[in-house]
Amino acid sequence: MYDMQPNTETEGEKDITTRNMEKSEKAAVTNSDEPEVKYSGIKAMPFVIGNETFEKLGTLGTSSNLLVYFTTVFNMKSITATTVVNVFNGTTNFATLLGAFLCDTYFGRYNTLGFACVASFLGMLVLTLTAAIAKLHPPHCGQSGPCSGPTSWQMAFLLSGLGLLVVGAGGIRPCNLAFGADQFNPNSESGKRGMSSFFNWYYFTFTFAMMVSLTIIVYVQSNVSWAWGLAIPAFLMFLSCAMFFLGSKIYVKVKPDGSPLTSAVRVLVAAAKKRRLKSPEQPWLSLYNHIPTSSINSKIPYTDQLRVLDKAAIITEEDTFNSDGSVANPWKLCTMQEVEQVKCLVRVIPIWFSSLIFYIAIVQQQTSVVFQALQSNRRLSGTRFDIPAATYAVFTMLSLTLWIPLYDRVILPKLRKITGIEGGITLLQKMAFGMMLAILTMLVSALVEVKRKSLALSSPMGMDTRTGAISSMSAFWLIPQLTLIGLAEAFTVIAQVEFYYKQFPENMRSIGGSFLFVGFAGSNYLNGLLVSIVHHTTSRNGSMGDWLPEDLNKGKLDYFYYLVAGLQFINLVYFVLVARWFKYKGSVGTVASEVGLENMQSEDHLV
Repeated sequence: MYDMQPNTETEGEKDITTRNMEKSEKAAVTNSDEPEVKYSGIKAMPFVIGNETFEKLGTLGTSSNLLVYFTTVFNMKSITATTVVNVFNGTTNFATLLGAFLCDTYFGRYNTLGFACVASFLGMLVLTLTAAIAKLHPPHCGQSGPCSGPTSWQMAFLLSGLGLLVVGAGGIRPCNLAFGADQFNPNSESGKRGMSSFFNWYYFTFTFAMMVSLTIIVYVQSNVSWAWGLAIPAFLMFLSCAMFFLGSKIYVKVKPDGSPLTSAVRVLVAAAKKRRLKSPEQPWLSLYNHIPTSSINSKIPYTDQLRVLDKAAIITEEDTFNSDGSVANPWKLCTMQEVEQVKCLVRVIPIWFSSLIFYIAIVQQQTSVVFQALQSNRRLSGTRFDIPAATYAVFTMLSLTLWIPLYDRVILPKLRKITGIEGGITLLQKMAFGMMLAILTMLVSALVEVKRKSLALSSPMGMDTRTGAISSMSAFWLIPQLTLIGLAEAFTVIAQVEFYYKQFPENMRSIGGSFLFVGFAGSNYLNGLLVSIVHHTTSRNGSMGDWLPEDLNKGKLDYFYYLVAGLQFINLVYFVLVARWFKYKGSVGTVASEVGLENMQSEDHLV
């Protein structure tokens, strides 16, 4: 029955392994008699989507205008406020890793989300108090002599609120997506379709919340009252908590299954200890494959990639077993399922690396485009109203908001009929198409900048004392590039959200959810490094000239956009190569239908 290696196993081990498989089969039969999980599916969505919508409205409404709040209310210097905001944003994104680990290991997604929602509400409440109570922030400049910064205890109270927001974000961001998807049955057609739509609508709530935050909430904060402007997000977060707990009785609550990272480390250690052993000829038959009945992970078929890790599951004479068939020392022998789970993690990492470069295009449309708008004609035709430069980012959100329901309700059903794939096209194909749109975005951005700069030098409409001449080009010319990057997000980022959820083992899905936010954080740092290198390199070269000066009319922002487009092209080539190598988790089963290749085991799925 088993093709064991003669130098590593005896007949006794063969008998033990055979008995282990028999026990596993009996356990599977016993387990099938247990009550089936009652998936709430669409019934839970009003509570899940309501919780996520109000949570995003509250979080984004609070965080999107922090820089202005710190400089105008807390009288911080620009460099200090920028540092605090950067540290806060970076910490909230990296905190998702810790939150995901605690969620998958100890608390489960329901408990983690409940605790995190309350923490976020308390953090927003603290920030509201800093604006509403005069003693909790320094006096406004001009009211009592020169500007004075915050006292140590005022700063401590402010940081305590930001700390609570970090705790909330660390628990909510990696868990809310996986928790929503948990409500659908992954083995039924309706469940798979509901899950696919949920991923689209999940990102739709983000774009909707961003649009409201960048317009209504920011307007209230800047023009009405900071106290009211921060109280509104706090109230929305309270509604988010209420919506979450109201649905408690119908939720599917997946229990934690121990530390998934510890299991991954055990595989690496065991494979290193057995590195000198010869790999078996038929590993899918001979590797140790005991499956505990309490495991929440679906069975993953054997894949022939990364075969060096297979050695962690080779049975030797030194390995001993418990009466239930489990191994006595899991640091010396791991199951084939544990090995395959580590392979899933390793295969995802190269795909994740490609996202770091892709996100740079998004960051550029959130930063550099603001400076372009500042030196463009922002006057609304027929009025004296100048549209705020940061508000143009709404067009990115608008393109996303319009595209997602159009794709989900009109385009996707037709694609399903043509391709036979549940998602219309594969997740990797969606990512690749979004990356192509990112290249096009940067090329369009460069051409628009050439036009803006030309009109600024030939026929300026005014002069800004800090930045320089204002171009007569309408800032509405920025809409095409903002629309394109919105569509790029709709394809690549939404596909990545679904990709991380489906390709990680069930007990690591919260960690998979954190990958997206860690990618955002890494890309922000990478973009800052790129800007710094280009600025210092070009400013020191007299013949080249500074590409990124304070006055864009004296620089070469279009060259920088071409540079980013080049990086995006190289990244696309890299992505295609790693995607050709990538194998989707579990070619047989639910994921196979996702990629349209059912009943095929260990097949390469191309982009």
